[in-house]
Amino acid sequence: MLLLLGRTIPLSFAQSHYLLPILTVEARCSQIRVNKTQRTMPERRPFVRLPTDVYPVNYGLSLKPDLIDFTFEGKLEALVEVTQATNQIVMNCADIDIITASFVPQGGEEINATGFNYQNEDEKVTLSFPSALQKGFGTLKIDFVGELNDKMKGFYRSKYTSPTGEIRYAAVTQFEATDARRAFPCWDEPAIKATFDITLIVPKDRVALSNMNVIDRKPHPDDENLVEVKFATTPIMSTYLVAFVIGEYDYVESQSSDGVMVRVYTPVGKAEQGKFALEVATKTLPFYNDYFSVPYPLPKIDLIAIADFAAGAMENWGLVTYRETALLIDPKNSCSSSRQWVALVVGHELAHQWFGNLVTMEWWTHLWLNEGFASWIEYLCVDHCFPEYDIWTQFVSADYTRALDLDALDSSHPIEVNVGHPSEVDEIFDAISYSKGASVIRMLHNYIGDEDFRKGMNAYLLKFQHKNASTEDLWDCLEQASGKPIAAVMGSWTKQMGFPIIAVDQEQQGDDCVLKISQKKFCASGPHNGDWMVPISICTSEDPKCTKLKVLLDRQETTITLNSVGPDQWIKINPGTVGFYRIQYSSSMLESLLPGIRDLSLQPVDRLGLQNDLFSLSRAGMISTVEVLKLMEAFVNEPNYTVWSDLSCNLGVLSSLLSHTDFHEEIQEFIRDLFTPIGLKLGWDSKPGEGHLDALLRSLVLGKLGKAGHKPTLEEARRRFKDHVDGKQVLPADLRSPVYLTVLKHGDSATLDTMLKLHKQADMQEEKNRIERVLGAISAPDLIQKVLNFALSEDVRPQDTVSVIGGVAGSSKQGRKAAWKFVKDNWEELYNRYQGGFLISRLIKLTVDGFAIDKMAVEVKSFFESHPAPAAERTVQQCCENILLNAAWLKRDAEDIHQYLLQRKAPPV
Repeated sequence: MLLLLGRTIPLSFAQSHYLLPILTVEARCSQIRVNKTQRTMPERRPFVRLPTDVYPVNYGLSLKPDLIDFTFEGKLEALVEVTQATNQIVMNCADIDIITASFVPQGGEEINATGFNYQNEDEKVTLSFPSALQKGFGTLKIDFVGELNDKMKGFYRSKYTSPTGEIRYAAVTQFEATDARRAFPCWDEPAIKATFDITLIVPKDRVALSNMNVIDRKPHPDDENLVEVKFATTPIMSTYLVAFVIGEYDYVESQSSDGVMVRVYTPVGKAEQGKFALEVATKTLPFYNDYFSVPYPLPKIDLIAIADFAAGAMENWGLVTYRETALLIDPKNSCSSSRQWVALVVGHELAHQWFGNLVTMEWWTHLWLNEGFASWIEYLCVDHCFPEYDIWTQFVSADYTRALDLDALDSSHPIEVNVGHPSEVDEIFDAISYSKGASVIRMLHNYIGDEDFRKGMNAYLLKFQHKNASTEDLWDCLEQASGKPIAAVMGSWTKQMGFPIIAVDQEQQGDDCVLKISQKKFCASGPHNGDWMVPISICTSEDPKCTKLKVLLDRQETTITLNSVGPDQWIKINPGTVGFYRIQYSSSMLESLLPGIRDLSLQPVDRLGLQNDLFSLSRAGMISTVEVLKLMEAFVNEPNYTVWSDLSCNLGVLSSLLSHTDFHEEIQEFIRDLFTPIGLKLGWDSKPGEGHLDALLRSLVLGKLGKAGHKPTLEEARRRFKDHVDGKQVLPADLRSPVYLTVLKHGDSATLDTMLKLHKQADMQEEKNRIERVLGAISAPDLIQKVLNFALSEDVRPQDTVSVIGGVAGSSKQGRKAAWKFVKDNWEELYNRYQGGFLISRLIKLTVDGFAIDKMAVEVKSFFESHPAPAAERTVQQCCENILLNAAWLKRDAEDIHQYLLQRKAPPV
C-alpha cells in the first residue's frame, strides 16, 4: 500500500508525498537522552494466529450492497480442507453478523453450526458444530450481513457528487492490512492464500469491478433494477488483495505491448483526466515484465480513482485503487509535481503486482520488504519512463534523508519489526518501512550490481510465485546470484534500528592519500557505539562521477590508501549518496570540498548530501548551526531543483524552530537573501525550452520568497491572484500553490473568503487539495480558527481534514498552538474518524512535532496517556522526543545563530 502518508516528495502535496509528514522538525540535541519510560513500547496483549486445522481452498463469495441503507448481504460458499478432525472453525470476522452457517463434507450430509462465538477484541468468530468435522474436503456455507461503514476501511461507502450535483455513494474496499474480515468472514492472514470466485449483485446502472474480468452479467431474478455480475476465478492470493468497487465511472483503455488490457476509471465526465496514468501504466507493465522476466499473470488491470480514500493507493491484484489526486491529471489544471506524483504512485502499485501479490510476505513482520522494494523500484520505473525528471536525485531528498531523520530517534524501530496483534501493523506503515526500506535496497542494488540483482530477483519470484516468503528468502536468492555475503551485510541494516555516522580523516604520504575511517551509531542526541557492515565508495575531484575505490567496512575502524591522490584533490565519501549513513569529515577535508559546491564540480546529489549531513550534525549538537548557515550561503550559484528543495526543507525546519524566538524575522531575511538571485534568474513565466524541473524549481522558489515576505514577489503574487480571481488571466497550475500561499500568508479575511470561494467552485480534487494545504498560512488568530473549523466541515473530504489542520500547525507559532488546542477539543470526533489507521498518526505528528519547549513534551505525553491511541503510540513517543530535542537545540544554538544573523548584516568596519 502506498501511504498517502508516506514520504515527502517536494510535491505540491504541501511538500508531502504519500501522506507522511509535511517536513517534520526532527531536531537534535546533545544534552538529552530520552528517559526509558518514554522509549519502551507498552506491553502488547498476547496474540495468537488462526489455527490451521481448517484451511480455505476457494472462496465462492456473493455480495449485495445497499447504497441507500448502507448495509450489505453476503453469501459465502468456501471449499475448505479439514487437516485434522475438529468440532469448530475459527475465522476472522469484524462488524459482521452471521445469520446461518453450515458445513457439507464432500459426499456427506450438511451439518448446521450450533453457535457463533464472536471474540470482538481479536476480530475472530468461532463456529461450533454438534459433531467433529472429519479430515478431508468440504464446503463451508455462511449467510451474513454487514454495514457499508464510513471509516475508509473494509467494505465502505465513498461519497461523491454526480455531474448533476446530486450527492451519491459508491461501495468500495480497502482491506490491507486486516480489514477483509469486515466484508466477509475469512482467514485474513497473508499466508493463508486461496482462489476467489466473486459475484456482485448491484444496481444495473452502476459499474461493478473486481480483481478479475467479468465472465457473466445477467438480470437478478427477484429485482429488475439489479444485475448479477460474475467474475473469473482469481489466482491463488491473500485476502488483503481482494477488491470490489460499485459506482458510477467512465474509463479510458489501452493495451500494453505485451497484451494486457489496461483501463483507468475516473469520475463520470472526467475520462480525459485518466489518460496520463493510462500512458504511464501501459509503459510500466512491459518494463516490469522485462525487469523481473516474469509475465504479469492476470488478463487485465484496472486503475480506479476513489473519492474517499485514506491511503494514497492500494495494490489490489488487477484492481488498483487510488485517491483521485494520485491518479487524475488535467492537462490544463494539474501542476508538474502532480504528474510526477501520479507516475511514482502508478509505478509503486504496479510493482506490487509481482512483489507482494505474486509473492507475498509470510506475515506482517516482512511488510517492509513489500513496501521498501516497491518504494525503490517506482523510481527505477519513473526514471525509465521520464528520464527528464532526474528522479534519483529527488529520491535522496524525498526518501533517503527523511528516513535518516526518523531513524536517528531513540524511538525509531528496526526495518523489520516483529508484529503480533494486527493493531500493531498500522504503526509500521511509516518512513522506516517505506523510505529506509527503499534506501537500503538502493544501497544493496548498488553493492550487487544491476545484472546480478535482476538475476536474484527473477529466481526469487519464480521460486515463490503464488506462495509466501520472508526477508531471508530474498537474501538467499540474491546471495546465490551475486556470490556476495548478502544476508550478513543486510542483517545489520534490517534487524537493528539506526545507522552509522562515518568519521573520516586524511593524511598525505608522498603521492598517496591515507584515509582513516571509523563508524559509530548516529543519534539525534549525539553518537553512540554501534556496528554495521557498511559498503563504502570513494571518489575524488579527478573524476567526481567515477568511483575510485569500494570497500566493505565490517569493523569499528579501518585505514585505506588511495594511490596517486595528491593534496590538491578533494575526496568524497559515498558518491551518489547511496550508502545509508551520514559522514563527518575532518575540518580540512570539509574545507577542500566547499569549492566543489560553489563551482558545481561536485554532483548535485553530493552537494545535497553534504549539506544535509551537516544540517543533521548541527541538530545533534556535533557542530554549530552557524557552520551550516555559512555552508548554505555557498549555494548561491546552485541550479538544481532537488538541491534547492532540500535546502528549502532544512531552512523550513530552522525557521519553525526560530519561530520560538524574538528574531524570527532575521531568518526570514536570510531566506530572502539566499533565494532572491535564483528567483530573479527564473522569473515568473516559463521560457521556451524549459522542462519539468524548471517548473518545479520556479514553484518552490516563488513560494519560499513569498512566504518569507519578499516584497516584489508579494506584489506580483497579489496582482496575478487578482487577475486569476477576476477571470482576466488564469494562473498556470504550477504557479497556483506559491501564489495562494503568498497572498494568504500576508492576507486578511477578504483573502481567506476569496480562497474558500475558489475551493467551493473547484471541480477538481487536486485544486481543492492545493487550497486546503495552504489555508493555514493565514496569520490572524480569528482567521486561523475559521480555517480549523473549516477542516471539519462537510466541504473537506474526511481524509483531507488532516492536511488542513497540519497546514495550520506548520505555518506559525500561533497556528501550532491553535491546531493543538483544536485537536484536543475535537479529539473524540477525530479519533472516531481515523482510529486504528495511519491518518491518526499523521494528524498527531503534524500537529505537535514543531513545538520546542520541554513542558510541551510533558503535556503531549499526558494527553495521550488519558486519551489512548494504540495505533499511534510510537508516533506520540517520536513527537515527544522531537520536542525535547528541539528545545535543547534552541537552548544550545539560538544565541549564536542570532549573533551570526545580526553580524552578516552589519556594515563592514
